[in-house]
Amino acid sequence: MNLFYIYSRVLKKLRGVAIKNSNVHKTSKVESGSTVINSSFDKHSFCGYDCLFNNCEVGSFTSIASNVKVGGSTHPVEFVSTSPVFLSHKDSVKTKLAKHDYHNIPKTVIGSDVWIGEGAFVKSGVTVGHGSVVGMGTVVTKDVPAYSFFCGNPGKVVKMRFEPEIITRMLACKWWELSDSQLQKLGHLISNPIKFLDEVEKLCE
Repeated sequence: MNLFYIYSRVLKKLRGVAIKNSNVHKTSKVESGSTVINSSFDKHSFCGYDCLFNNCEVGSFTSIASNVKVGGSTHPVEFVSTSPVFLSHKDSVKTKLAKHDYHNIPKTVIGSDVWIGEGAFVKSGVTVGHGSVVGMGTVVTKDVPAYSFFCGNPGKVVKMRFEPEIITRMLACKWWELSDSQLQKLGHLISNPIKFLDEVEKLCE
């Protein structure tokens, strides 16, 4: 194996992560170079290298590739000026000329069993629905419907993952809330949505 490749990989791992005022479940993972601020990751989720999450809630079993940015700051376009010089919160500017209150980072919600491809950007304040797939490089500026394939710039629904009846059943059963022991027993059915749902629904009877 190429020694330079090994050296580069080791250096990449050594960068560490920046996590502030956040909760990452013990079964979830944030790769090096990523920043997580005022956010949460539920069980069995992960993000790749060099990601940013600011005021974001990530569900369970969600897979997020590298270089994904979620929840950037907004600016007050309804004010006379969009500059943070006139706002009360801390930021990069050196001088404050006024201290207007402005909530510049609305909460972003990423559901469970979501897959977000490399280099996607998710605008703050949107909801990415359960089971959805956000394509590589997609710019998400509005809510993403559950179980949709959402791609492009600006992003839009390309197609749905399943038929409407299956999607309804998936959302109703909330399989991602089952315990690990329950999911281990159902794991052999994960490639067959109908049989999987039949068994999960029996647990709810």
